[in-house]
Amino acid sequence: MKPRDVATNADDIGTQSAREQPNNLGAFGGGAAIGALGGLIGLGGAEFRLPLLIGAFHFAALEAVILNKAMSLVVVASALPFRATIVPWGAVAAHWTVIANLLAGSLVGAWFGAGWATRLKSGTLYRVIAALLVMIAVVLMIGHDPHGGGQPLFQGPGQLVAGVAAGVVIGVVASLLGVAGGELLIPTLVLLFGCDIKLAGSLSLAVSLPTMLVGFTRYSRDSSFAVLGRNKAFVLMMAAGSVVGSFVGARLLGIVPSAVLLPLLTIILLVSAIKVWRHR
Repeated sequence: MKPRDVATNADDIGTQSAREQPNNLGAFGGGAAIGALGGLIGLGGAEFRLPLLIGAFHFAALEAVILNKAMSLVVVASALPFRATIVPWGAVAAHWTVIANLLAGSLVGAWFGAGWATRLKSGTLYRVIAALLVMIAVVLMIGHDPHGGGQPLFQGPGQLVAGVAAGVVIGVVASLLGVAGGELLIPTLVLLFGCDIKLAGSLSLAVSLPTMLVGFTRYSRDSSFAVLGRNKAFVLMMAAGSVVGSFVGARLLGIVPSAVLLPLLTIILLVSAIKVWRHR
């Protein structure tokens, strides 16, 4: 496939059909591999899918974000029930106040973040994406405690205010990148609310799903949303791979130690950020 010129988001519309169609088998394999990470940790896996969509499949920045959002929704929606054998529904439901606290901010952030993304030129959005990937890598590296849980940073009203503020930031980042936001949600749940790392993974999925739906709804108002219709086979293949991968990842939950996996994920994020930053 030939690399294509960077254009504004308006110019990107319709260009997908003018170039070689992406490899559907590669879409399934990429979806499965990234979906496994999502099922294992409690992420949408979008941070790893985004460089793949931009670098390997040559989608424009906004198109890649929209496709990324759709695939992340598939992973989050499937990983949450798949993980229920390890983290029961009752444990998630018992923390409904934590979920509501974060959603109070993330839904607002998701709406405004999606609006900002649709107004940025592709070149600018590439830079924003790369910077956010680095930020997430840093948070992942310093914010995740492999041993989980502990004393929450705040109590009472302070925790409520901090939860809403964190939710707004997470919602904005989730919409700008087309991600589920788990890389920020999980350390927030561990540090701010004192949750166990495995429980935090499932809670992050419960917060991510409605947050992503809001951002996805906002993106649907932009003409670049048509990228999903122009690439139906690609979308279906990557979605199928994502479901298979999230099932496998959920089965691995509790087997792969976080102390080994988290540094590896941080490295992958940093490498991905460099590739996106250099993309033309």
